[in-house]
Amino acid sequence: METNVTRGQADFDPSAPPPFKIAEIRDAIPKHCWVKNSWRSLSYAVRDIFVIFALAAIAKYSSTWYVWPFYWAVQGTMFWAVFVIGHDCGHGSFSDSRWLNSFVGHILHSAILVPFHGWRISHKTHHQNHGHVENDESWVPMTESLYKSLPSSTKTLRFTVPFPFFSFPLYLWYRAPGKEGTHFHPSSDLFSPNERSYVITSTVCWIIVAALLFHLSIVFGPIQMLKLYFLPYWFLQIFVMWLDIVTYLHHHGYETKLPWYRGEEWSYLRGGLTTIDRDYGWFNKIHHDIGTHVIHHLFPQIPHYHLVEATKAAKHVLGKYYRGPEKSGPIPFHLAKILTASMKEDHYVSDTGDIVYYQNDSKRLRFYEKMKPS
Repeated sequence: METNVTRGQADFDPSAPPPFKIAEIRDAIPKHCWVKNSWRSLSYAVRDIFVIFALAAIAKYSSTWYVWPFYWAVQGTMFWAVFVIGHDCGHGSFSDSRWLNSFVGHILHSAILVPFHGWRISHKTHHQNHGHVENDESWVPMTESLYKSLPSSTKTLRFTVPFPFFSFPLYLWYRAPGKEGTHFHPSSDLFSPNERSYVITSTVCWIIVAALLFHLSIVFGPIQMLKLYFLPYWFLQIFVMWLDIVTYLHHHGYETKLPWYRGEEWSYLRGGLTTIDRDYGWFNKIHHDIGTHVIHHLFPQIPHYHLVEATKAAKHVLGKYYRGPEKSGPIPFHLAKILTASMKEDHYVSDTGDIVYYQNDSKRLRFYEKMKPS
């Protein structure tokens, strides 16, 4: 077993089995935090959709050029907010109605070219296996042998900011290095036979929206659609960067190295306790407190509007196993340093061992040193 000798906390081993059970955390959370209010959830969805259309109307009919850069940044952020509401639908925390979860999830995710059920199922796999080296699904660490088998160009794209944070559309089509399958094909390794009809439904919805976007590009002109939709989503990658950065920081870049597990050392609780809360300043409420992530990972059925309260109630049970956020200013500039440091240091884990920590490639460290301004 590797030991965690990174940056302090010598008196605390984050890989040690916690002295509490998941039931104790659950019991500490007030009962009303588990209640899903469909009307309240719908109000957030309607609010976000209204803001998106209002922004598009303002940008389209404005005659001033400087409105567009502001629009692209804000609209890409709103696409991310819509994704988070669809994420709640995927977990069933939007409503107790499975039909409503599926209906709203398809509308919101299809509109931003995400196959709802394909993503929902793979994200469920992530939650059920969080912190497991082989079985996790989101930003899974590469083993040393896989890492060393990759060409230098792939390593550069994977570990040099900002390239990794443009990866979500590619992940939907091809998954991550070392994993096969796609979120669009019903026979993909991601899905069991009884899930294939769901995947077909979501892929058809995705195709309909893609066709609609093509039609709108003909009606309004490709330049207009480029400015209104594709720049904040795809070409400037505002939405995609939000998604990739936030999901990466949920599981990487803590001030001390956190463990990843294999075999009998892994458990749902121990894996969930390797997640990290983040503070995004003004953006916390815009993207529905998705940075409040530890309790969400353990109990994804809690609606997003109860996560802050649930976390406050459970922190005394979690103790040192709770990874709280560094306080942010209005704009979370502090996260840029955390991102670059993690990309510099967190490259692969050992091929063997049931408790492992990220290790770094000394060649890439020297590369980063050379890139520093003199």
